[in-house]
Amino acid sequence: MEAPQEERSPSLDDCLKLLKGERDEQRLAGLLLVTKFCKSDDVVSLNKVYEAVGTHFLDRLLRTGSGSGDNRDVYLQLSLTVLAAFCRVPEIASSEEMVSRIPLILEIMSKRITTNILEDCYELLYLVSTACEAGVMTLINSGGLRVIAPQMSDLPDGSHAMEVAIKILQLLVSQLSGESMNIERFLELSLVVAAVSRQFAVLHNALKFEALHLLSAVFSSEYSALLHDPLRSMPDNNWADYMRSGVVAILQNRVAPSEKLHALILAENMMSVLGENWLIGQVKLPNVDLPADRCLLLVLESSHVEISVLLNDLAYKKYEAPKDNSTVEDILLKQRYLPIVFSLVEKIIKHISSVGENEGTLTDEAVFQKVIKILNETVGVVLEYLKDAKEHGNKKGNDLLASVRVTGSYLAEIPVACKEQVQDLLDYMLSVEGEDESSPFLSTCFLLPLLCQITMKAEGCKLLASSRGYIAVVECLIKLIERCGESTDEDGSIFLACDTVMNILLKREEISLTPEISTFSRLLKALACWADRTNDPSVVMMAASICSLIFEFTSEEALLKQPNFNGSSLDSLARLIARSLSSWGQDTSDTADLLEIVTAGYSGWTGRFPSIKKQCR
Repeated sequence: MEAPQEERSPSLDDCLKLLKGERDEQRLAGLLLVTKFCKSDDVVSLNKVYEAVGTHFLDRLLRTGSGSGDNRDVYLQLSLTVLAAFCRVPEIASSEEMVSRIPLILEIMSKRITTNILEDCYELLYLVSTACEAGVMTLINSGGLRVIAPQMSDLPDGSHAMEVAIKILQLLVSQLSGESMNIERFLELSLVVAAVSRQFAVLHNALKFEALHLLSAVFSSEYSALLHDPLRSMPDNNWADYMRSGVVAILQNRVAPSEKLHALILAENMMSVLGENWLIGQVKLPNVDLPADRCLLLVLESSHVEISVLLNDLAYKKYEAPKDNSTVEDILLKQRYLPIVFSLVEKIIKHISSVGENEGTLTDEAVFQKVIKILNETVGVVLEYLKDAKEHGNKKGNDLLASVRVTGSYLAEIPVACKEQVQDLLDYMLSVEGEDESSPFLSTCFLLPLLCQITMKAEGCKLLASSRGYIAVVECLIKLIERCGESTDEDGSIFLACDTVMNILLKREEISLTPEISTFSRLLKALACWADRTNDPSVVMMAASICSLIFEFTSEEALLKQPNFNGSSLDSLARLIARSLSSWGQDTSDTADLLEIVTAGYSGWTGRFPSIKKQCR
């Protein structure tokens, strides 16, 4: 009796013969064999199969599957599985034929299809998009974001489809430009952020970091600010809690420093979108037990560490490391990250300054003291960086300007912090310039809240007088007046500068200050112009009172010897003083103190200013 013959497994040749057959049944059988024995990394075999079956049959099969006939799902699944397999070969994936199929794939995805078919669609789109730029641009221009965004929330957590969808979106976001964005795309991106934030929170594998990178890329894009309103309008606010949960998970675990930086980018943007209170409060998610202050402390501690590392590296690269192209590039990279962590610290400072004012603010005294301690240490590190720059004669740079800004933000709330360091560096900080500045201005603006407070006492006035820092404040005030009306943010700065100058002038004799006439003659002209442009009584009285204090140590004759100061300048000042004195006897409760300065000084200096005396009779 003969032994039964073993059944022979189909070979590649058998598959190719079927694919080259005349009947569709043969080709279908050949494609089924392809899915069973052709491995995804077998490039040679896949190429042979692709050439044998031909693009015409594949297109016909795909269109049949996307139609409404019998066995539609079977044909669709087969065609997409095979096409996705072919796209493992870069040359096939980047071909014009494959790129041209993207619109049809998106059309298929927009219909009700099974999860397996959807996975193949995502796989195919990802492989074509990574193979060539034409692929990703076709995906964008064919409405890829419009199709994928609404589907994200329905994909199973951590599924292969979710993984590939996130990778596709990373590609899309990297190619989206500000000019290409419109309202629809911002709404679609907001759906993406909401869906991916859940993955960022609930997953505990490599996909968590892919979600983090996608969210970071969205918020780091040139158009991210325009995404804020759509995100605020999201009907489901769970995404904000998911984001906080994910940020906490990254910051409290041992992960690469670059991943923590991505998490800090998210935290900074979340506070820009939803306000500083996003840091505080209970996370209302199932199976998540997060103390209300955990996120705040982790973000602050991580920012402190990041600032220390970045500033230490920057100082070394700037002043000690050999200069070459890689050093310059590294400095630029670190200078790009520094504003992010500085912004986080500033937002936290703003948050703690409102403790007790708003619902959800920090109320635990022990936590509050811990926050203050970390902030003190952080500002101490920043001041050391500024000291290093001063010793190296470096006054220009956006990193230095940002350092002054964060220092000013903290000292505005706690003027006595780091007192000795501040006293030693105050004159230097007032001399710092940004890259695009021709003279110091913004650095003084950032320090005005501090300067206004410390000059309320003679000690602070002496500090500014001895370092000639008062001149920087006067120059800043002149520039603010010249720019008045350009920005509403600067209106508050003008009055802070006025108060600071007034504080110094009121204590002029006590601190033995001998003011520079040239500097103050320019301020007189600026104040007169400022008052001429408005009917606001607070502006008129503020300008007049400062002018009156300046008149106490100069004269009409001395002023007329100054460049660009003439009879017209005196006429403007005379109008200003006359306007201020005309309010005598009226309801001036808001400006009574200022009027008193003018009237009290008038009798003392009026004899030296005959032009003003003549107009004020």
